[in-house]
Amino acid sequence: MDTATRPAAAQDPQLPEVDAAPGPAAVRQFRQVLEAGDRQLRARFEAEEPVEALVRDRARLIDIALVRAWRMHLGDAHGELALVAVGGYGRGELHPCSDIDIMVVVPAGDDSAWRERVSGFLTFLWDIGMEVGHSVRTLADCEREAAADVTVVTTLMESRLLDGAPGLFEAMQAATAPERVWPAAEFFTAKRDEQTARHHRYHDTAHNLEPNIKGTPGGLRDIQVVCWIAKRQFGVGSLHQLAQQGFLTDYEYRRLLAGQNFLWKIRWALHTVTGRREDRLLFDHQVKLAKLFGYEDASYTLAVEQFMQKYYRTVQELARLNEMLLQLFEEAILLDPAAPPRPLNARFQVRNEFLEVTDEEVFERTPSALLEIFLLLQQEPGLKGVSARTIRLLRRALPLIDEEFRQNPRHHRLFMDIIKAPEGVTHELRRMNRYGVLGRYIPAFGRVTGRMQFDLFHAYTVDAHTLFVVSNLRRFALARFDHEMPMCSRIMQALPKPELAYLAGLFHDIAKGRGGDHSELGAVDAEAFCLEHGLSPYDARLVAWLVRHHLTFSITAQKKDIHDPAVVASFARTVGDETRLDYLYVLTVADVRGTSPKLWNAWKASLFEEFYLSVKRALRAGLESPIDSEQLVAETQDAALALLAARGIRAARAREVWGGFAQEYFLRHTPEEIAWHIRVLATLEDRGEQAAVSVEQQTGRGGTAIMVCTQSGQHSFARATGALDELGLNILDARVVPVGDGRNVHTYVVLESDGSPIDDHERLVQIETAVRKATLEHADRMPTVLRQPPRQVRLFTTPTRIAFSRDEANGRTVVELIAADRPGLLCEVGKAFVECGLSLRAAKIMTVGERAEDVFYITELGGETLDAAACAALEQRLKARLDQPEAVA
Repeated sequence: MDTATRPAAAQDPQLPEVDAAPGPAAVRQFRQVLEAGDRQLRARFEAEEPVEALVRDRARLIDIALVRAWRMHLGDAHGELALVAVGGYGRGELHPCSDIDIMVVVPAGDDSAWRERVSGFLTFLWDIGMEVGHSVRTLADCEREAAADVTVVTTLMESRLLDGAPGLFEAMQAATAPERVWPAAEFFTAKRDEQTARHHRYHDTAHNLEPNIKGTPGGLRDIQVVCWIAKRQFGVGSLHQLAQQGFLTDYEYRRLLAGQNFLWKIRWALHTVTGRREDRLLFDHQVKLAKLFGYEDASYTLAVEQFMQKYYRTVQELARLNEMLLQLFEEAILLDPAAPPRPLNARFQVRNEFLEVTDEEVFERTPSALLEIFLLLQQEPGLKGVSARTIRLLRRALPLIDEEFRQNPRHHRLFMDIIKAPEGVTHELRRMNRYGVLGRYIPAFGRVTGRMQFDLFHAYTVDAHTLFVVSNLRRFALARFDHEMPMCSRIMQALPKPELAYLAGLFHDIAKGRGGDHSELGAVDAEAFCLEHGLSPYDARLVAWLVRHHLTFSITAQKKDIHDPAVVASFARTVGDETRLDYLYVLTVADVRGTSPKLWNAWKASLFEEFYLSVKRALRAGLESPIDSEQLVAETQDAALALLAARGIRAARAREVWGGFAQEYFLRHTPEEIAWHIRVLATLEDRGEQAAVSVEQQTGRGGTAIMVCTQSGQHSFARATGALDELGLNILDARVVPVGDGRNVHTYVVLESDGSPIDDHERLVQIETAVRKATLEHADRMPTVLRQPPRQVRLFTTPTRIAFSRDEANGRTVVELIAADRPGLLCEVGKAFVECGLSLRAAKIMTVGERAEDVFYITELGGETLDAAACAALEQRLKARLDQPEAVA
């Protein structure tokens, strides 16, 4: 940037003269000037001055302050050493709270003339509030450390002399030059590997809920990697010079510069809003920045969602450019440009294991090559990728994918060949998305590219989530991944047309953000697309049905009583046949696993598998032959008796213990759980005791189960859930059944808060002790959960909504509760049941990001369903406890 364009205050702050004495007055004056400079820069940012001027002017402000302080402390010795800016500061780029990294290069030998002065200089910087990262090195130190660590040589490459001995600085540059350490080829390989490892830390996607604008794919670090490699190999120190050297087209240069400036603007705002060095675009920051940048809520999209969509699309474009430029550098640095090509057909050839076009007019002459290239990559799995020149030509040809292109039957066949390919389906769909082809070929997909949903449930943008779903389906289809999800793999590999599942995965969320039911709207798009692409009407309707019902299995399994034969029969009627069930099951599992890494756990896997098998059994029995509850009970009892016999408990003794149990007990518990309960209850009877708490790791439910046997009316649900919540456990399921003699058996299934199983013995003892104290030893007082909700949850406001319905067949009232999720929620619900004199029979616990969507099955204490007055009283009490807890504390 031309210094003549800088405001005078930024380039010439009124700092003490160099002969002034260091001391309190100097500290005070330096502080005042730096604070004034920061205020001015903030005002310029708020006035919407270009951020690229601000980052350089802040570096200039620090330059002047450092040089003045350096000369003040070093005196006549300042010219014998070299004061050097390194890292980002060396590039002349500083955000409000960026690291200020400096290095003092010193001559070898006696340091007595300057050691104390340098120490005083560094202390002074701390006194004036300038937190610097510093090092003091000789030339030998620089060369040795640069040779040992690529990050050190990278830092020194960006060094800039601030003041002192030019000869010493130039000697340092020569000592760390490519001909001395880290030749260009080794440097390129190290930086590329470093970038790959960094991308892995962010799950190889920039589309996370709270992205790191510096480290994620397409972030600022990716731009810096390009510049570092260009400087090391070609002596090119800026994006502009890259364009001048022909590595970037003018359009690519403008896109790269615009993307960098947009990320700089976000980073400057983050530092300003937080008052610290912050590169994470956290939820609360997203809202503030969207407002700061002038976004407003629209009909179907929030301001923050619009802002974040621009962010995600920007980093996706930057990731594309990074990939292309690194490929270009690899070809120039590591590969043989004279290597003979291996022809594949008239349009494509392979050179140095990269696919390339035979000439620059291929895509214009044969537009179908825009799809064919991805099919060839599938058919040639040994290829490393696409040449940089071909990527550039493909991007330039994207406008050829228009409505006429999309209606061409040849292109339909090519796309379906890609979907049906035995290998590389997910890889090439992701590549199509990166290069912009997928969004052009399916315009509805293009509209959801980069689209985020401002909640804690969806961890990725719609396009990233969609491709994760297809990836999960592909892993089910490939035998080498059978060990991950054996049942899903078995089902998927038996499907007659797996490509129908991939198409359903591709379209299941494609209508997000349009308003209306995205499942219904997406089903219409899916059916039309399938018919256009030559699928039979039956197959097209099946894909549309899967899109329409892609949430049905999950919602039913998690919010309804799947042990109720009527629920299973109703769902079986919705599905209609086993083929549809198989497709829907694998799509559901792939969808849930692709929504968030934390959403899938052993409990959910067990729940879905149990429901799938129940529905499959109902379908095999025939829709006209409802499930026989008595037969189910008999089979469950027989299985439990076999387990008990293996533990030395005779069938007669088991039947004696469960003699007073109602039928619902056997319908709602697995044989493993029943065997466990009977062992505990039999021991209680032998001891003449009435109450017990037991913890079991393996119950067939995919989690740790806690059994509480107490007298009715002791409000054990509120007490037990309060204890479990205070321990930071995730409560997944709760069932309460009477077992005779005025006693109830509660069964809770829990995992750790991160979804991991509980396998530490001391932790299990801690759980049992806490629940025992809460339910048995301190049953005279209600618990209070003091644990605070996570930061992210506190950012959202979820109004409490309550709906009532009747489960006539089982004589229960169903309470559906939607409320803000937080520690102690179930405990507060349990207290409301106590206060209204109600009995809990079962609870279905479902957390959707920041929102709890729980279902409770309750009755009056006498077993009757609730009348209208009782429902109204409960609703009032629940809202009082959940919305105004201080009023009932």
